Parts: sequence; C-alpha cells; structure tokens
Amino acid sequence: MHSQQAAATATLSAEHQAGRPHGLPGDGGGSARTVYAYATDPEATLPEGRFVEEVRTVLRRHAMADAPAGDDGSLDALARQAADWGAAERERYLTLAGDAEGPEGHREVLVRRAVLGCAPLALLSGAWLQWLSDPGNADDPLVLRILALYASDVGAGHPAASRGSACLELLRRLRLAENAAPAARLTGDQRIPDGAFRLPALLLAMSRRPDDFRGEILGADLCLRAVGLLPALELVREVLPTEADWATLDPGRRREGEGPSPVERCRAAVDALVEGEGERGGDAVRSGFRWMLAGLRDWSDALHAELVAAGDPAFDMAELMRLRSREGAVYHHQFLLEGKPLARWLAECRTDPGPLLDVLARSKLVKPGRSGASSLVRGLVGERGPMFRVFSPEDLTVIRRWIDSLPARPAEAPELQKEPEPGPGSKKPSPGATRDPLTAVAAALRTGARSPGRTPSGLREAYHLLMNRTDTPALRSWAMDYVAGWLARSGHGMDRTAMRLPERWSHEGLRPWLQAQHDQHGAEFEENAAIPLPSKEAVVDDTVQTAPLTLIDGSWLQGFTDYEQASSAIGHSLFETYWDELGNGEPHLNHPLIYRDVLKEMGVELPPTASAAFARWPGFREESLELPVYWLCVGRFPQTFLPEVLGLNLAMELSGVGGTYRRARLALKAYGFSTRFVDIHNTIDNVATGHSAWAADAVDTLLASLPDAPGPGARADVWGRVRVGYRSLNPPRTVGARLAARRTRFTGRRR
Repeated sequence: MHSQQAAATATLSAEHQAGRPHGLPGDGGGSARTVYAYATDPEATLPEGRFVEEVRTVLRRHAMADAPAGDDGSLDALARQAADWGAAERERYLTLAGDAEGPEGHREVLVRRAVLGCAPLALLSGAWLQWLSDPGNADDPLVLRILALYASDVGAGHPAASRGSACLELLRRLRLAENAAPAARLTGDQRIPDGAFRLPALLLAMSRRPDDFRGEILGADLCLRAVGLLPALELVREVLPTEADWATLDPGRRREGEGPSPVERCRAAVDALVEGEGERGGDAVRSGFRWMLAGLRDWSDALHAELVAAGDPAFDMAELMRLRSREGAVYHHQFLLEGKPLARWLAECRTDPGPLLDVLARSKLVKPGRSGASSLVRGLVGERGPMFRVFSPEDLTVIRRWIDSLPARPAEAPELQKEPEPGPGSKKPSPGATRDPLTAVAAALRTGARSPGRTPSGLREAYHLLMNRTDTPALRSWAMDYVAGWLARSGHGMDRTAMRLPERWSHEGLRPWLQAQHDQHGAEFEENAAIPLPSKEAVVDDTVQTAPLTLIDGSWLQGFTDYEQASSAIGHSLFETYWDELGNGEPHLNHPLIYRDVLKEMGVELPPTASAAFARWPGFREESLELPVYWLCVGRFPQTFLPEVLGLNLAMELSGVGGTYRRARLALKAYGFSTRFVDIHNTIDNVATGHSAWAADAVDTLLASLPDAPGPGARADVWGRVRVGYRSLNPPRTVGARLAARRTRFTGRRR
C-alpha cells in the first residue's frame, strides 16, 4: 500500500476503533462552530445514543413557541406562516437599506455584516439533504424525489453551480471570502457571530444521521424554502441588485429549465413521507419545521439588531477592538494610557471594549473628527511605524469611520449605542455571553459512541449493515480494513503484470487512451462473434449472481453526494454519474428497478435490497458479495481513497462499453429477456460524452493539479494509487494476492 494511503488508514482506523469521531477538536467549550466544522466533513461519523438525544432536546426546546393565530398545526398553515414571516422580515431589512441619514460608508458596513451573518447557512444551502439517499433505498420513489430536489440545489453536472456557490461568489465580490472555502474554514472567521452557526450546524449534524432525523430534516428544509431568500440578503439585493445570482440564492426559487418550484417539490416529498410513515412522520416534519422557523426568528432578530447597532461607527470599532484584544494584550506593557498599560486596557477589552474606546478618544493618538490627522491611522501603522500591518485595510476603514464620527470635544463623546429593543412580536436576541445551546450537542459528539457496536461476522452481515449511511465504530473500522486489504490485493504484482491503464500519466490526459480502449472493445466483440452464446441457465445464473452488485449501482460514488464534493471540479461529474445510475429522480430510469424487472422476467423475486433477508438469500454464492462489499466500503471514504475511487470509477464505467454490453444484449435477446439494462448502460457510459468520458476527465483534473515531483501526494504517487483503484474492479485471485490482503487486514486489526 502507498505510504500516504497507509498512514491515512492507520490514523482513521485507530480513531474509529476508539469510538471517537475523527478530526474533532478536543478542547473544552463546545460550540456551534465546533459542530459546524466537524459536520461538513464528508467522512464524518456521528454517534448514536447521547448525541441523538441532545439533538432532539434542542429541537424540542426551540420548537415549543406558542402557535400564532391561524396555526392549526397543519403543514399548509405552517408554510403560510413561514412565507408571511419571510416577507415581513425582508421589508424590515429593506428599511435599514433605505436609511439615507447614516454616516459615510454605512451601507457598505450593512452589506458586509448582512452577507457574513448569512454565510454559514447560505454557503451550504440544501446540504442537509446530502445523505438521505443510500445504497439500500436507492430505488425508493420518496428518496428519488428528495434526490431530485438535492440535485437541483447542487447544480448537478456542473462545477461551482450549487446554491452555496452563488453565496461564495457574492463573498468573493465583496472581498469577504478569505475563510469561506471549504465551508469548514468559515468557523475561523471571527467577524461572524457564533449564533449564525447554530441552525446550519444542527442541520448538518442531523444530515449525518438521516435514519434518525429524516422527517425533521425535510420539515426544516420545507420551512427554509417557504421563507425564501434569507431576509438580510434582501437588504444586500437592494443595494447590489446585479452583484449576485439572486434566484439561485433563494432556495424557494426554481432554477432555469426546471419544472415545479422547490417548495412544491419539497412539499411533495413531505407528503409522500407522511403517507408512508403516518402520524409519526407528520410529527417529525412539523417538529423540524417549527424548530427551524423559531430558530430563524431568533437568528434574524439578532442579526437585525447588529445591523441597527452598526449605524454607530463606535459599534464597529468596539467589535474590532474586542476581536483584536487577545493578541494585542501580549504587547504594549510599557505604553501607558491615563496611567495604565495599554496591555491591561486590551485585556479588559475582551469583555467590555467601551472603556478602551473612551480612553483612546481622549488620547493623543486620536484627533476627534479628523482621522487624517490622527497618529492611530497614520504614523503608528505606516511602513516605519511600530504597528505596521497590524490592521488590515478593512480594519483601518473601521478606525477612520469611528474617529471621524467623534465630536470635536472629547468630553462630549457619545456612549456606545445600546442594543435596540426588538420590535413587536420579536424576541430580544440573547447576549453574546449566553451559554451556547449546542454545547451539550458538541460535548456528546466529543464523547463519541457509547459502545463500539457489532463487528460484521462475515460478508453477508457486512453487506446488510453497510446499506445505511450511519455506522458504528466497529463497522467503520471493519470497512476501513476491508478496503485496505482489497487494495493490497489489487496492487499485488502490479510491476510484473501488464494492465491496460498506462504506466505513467501524460499531459494529454486520458481521452486518447479511452478512445483506443473503446476501439479495442469493438474489435474484441467482432473477434468473438463466432463464439456460441452461453446457455439460458448460465445467463440467468450470471444475472442473479450479479444482483448484489447491480442493485447498488453507483454505491462506490455515494461519498460524492456530499454537498461540497457534488459541486467541486472533480466531484461534480461523479455526482452526476451517481445521479444517472439512480435514474435522475425518475423510477422508470432507475437502474436497480430496471434490473429487478429483468430478474422478474427470469422468475426470480428477491427480497428488498436493504433487508437482512436479501443478504442471507441462499441463491447468492459467497464470492458474489466480495466486490459489492468493497464498493459499499470504499464509497464511505471519498477523501481518504479519492485516487482509488477515481480509478475504480474509470474501470467500472469503461468495462462494458462497446463490447461486453453488446455481447450481453445478444444473450438476453436470444432467450426473450429485456435488454434495456445493458442498452441504457452502453449509451450513458459512452466514451465521448458519457460516464466513461467523465471518469477520465475526473482523473485528469486531479492529476493536472498535482506537482510532478517524487514523494507521497505528488503526481507519480497518486497516479500509482489510481492504477491500483482501476485494478480493484477485478483484482488478481492468486494465492499471493489473497495473502497480501489478509496480511494488510490483520495489521489493521492490530492497530
């Protein structure tokens, strides 16, 4: 196994066996930022037990607000309530945008604060739907509805086309995107208040336990779409009407070329859920909806209060001093302001910046009303000054606005504007010192699972347990070890055995090689034309033994349903491939359903794919589960095994085009069976515009971004991993190869 891959496997396996979520900060003081950062990880695993209980506690606490008049508890009433609130709240923000009496630069301040306050939610708009499909429910009409809605959110088939990408573009235009990509880095942006992370953090956390929170997720999603454009962004649209793709930023608006609106599509999915699950499903949906609406009100009230307060330049200045005080307090012990070291003023500023602003306004550093004459923004921060580059250009703008707003006589300097009282029907936003409501959720996340869970006893049990997205530490560790062993077997003897994938990747990319392989497939088909077709019994047996594989079509790509993966330069085509395998939301195009139709023609009725009875079905030979289990395992680690997944995807999509599918068509047709399954694959996997071409392009995109240098992570090393992944579709079956796999898995269990 390659060194980088081996190191990643060892680290993850040790953490999984310990039952702790990997990559989670271990220091105290859990917060929404912690949960948000962790839950954006496409390989995140969230424990059952206490974590689920704490999330439910938050949902209940924030969904218990008194119902307004006209709320009869129906979804129609809730949707009207959300839409009415959204419209009224947008008008409230527009009032701020229309205030022409604010100081110079006031509108720019409002725009920046509004966009930053909305960023944690808007950057991942729709992400909470990312895990609602899994290999076990990929033929469920409800899941296909949800997946169609999600595919619209991520802009399926196009890089940087998600709703969140529109927010990222707005942040870039405003030069606020330093910490915005990937979204986990947003938690390091101290300009964004903690409260802005609470709703998206909990939604993302719930998305990692879809079996526990499907109804609540759909309810919250329906609420967000009914509300429409986040109210604070209405202010931004008023000021900058052409600076953003506003239709995409509105989760309730249909995108170009689409049919029903997202609100209608989400409501249809909700209705299907309630029809299938009854009152329990309806209660879950209403709980998620009410929690989201209550949370939006609290968050929007706090953000509105912040924007109102920002009308006083002293508010911005106080925030700047508070944010910079910690590092500043390390210095300035000798510099005195009114007899006290500046370092002490700064230390006290962390909890109350008012006194520091007062003393600065009275000091020689500031000329009230004349920033151009004030040494605080002149000599001190100049090229030869002791504070050169301490403040960013944006910081200096804040300081200048504050100085210019000061009256000529410091004695008359106004106090910091107090937080305004909320309007009628609004709740007073919680002060910053209030305990974060997600502290208990983050603590439960750090604690991890109560028990490691059950290790699969064999392939059949593993196949069944891996049907769902959620897992246990024991299952995750088993999956990691299985992948490591399978790849060790796939890489055995690579240097001594010829394989179709070139030994080295070249800058011309894989398209020429792909065309050559297609030509070869066609030639082989012609050469084998005289070979007799297999018997009917053999065709039926092959179709049956392939069912555990084919009924989870695309499962090796399940990790690329993750929001940021699904719209990335590499992952967008992988998500579109997955989306195609499941029929683009249409049951009549769903590959697992089409395959079941063929099986029925053959007189074979199989149990539901996700059921234990399917995995235990006696008609399957044990070896027929080996490759499907590998698919199910490797699909859980889209980052750890990215090169290997890309290689596997290329091998899989190319495997039947031009040859094998055509041969299978002849055999199926000869015995009167439908050829639709092989026909559709031979077309959508084509090497010009289909899955094979996309697979090659994804590999080329990754390799072109890497340095052409020796060592782990460089082009040659990663290309070697791609080749192993390509070979992993059909690894060697020799004794030596199987021993290599066994040794690797044994080493993993000993860690």
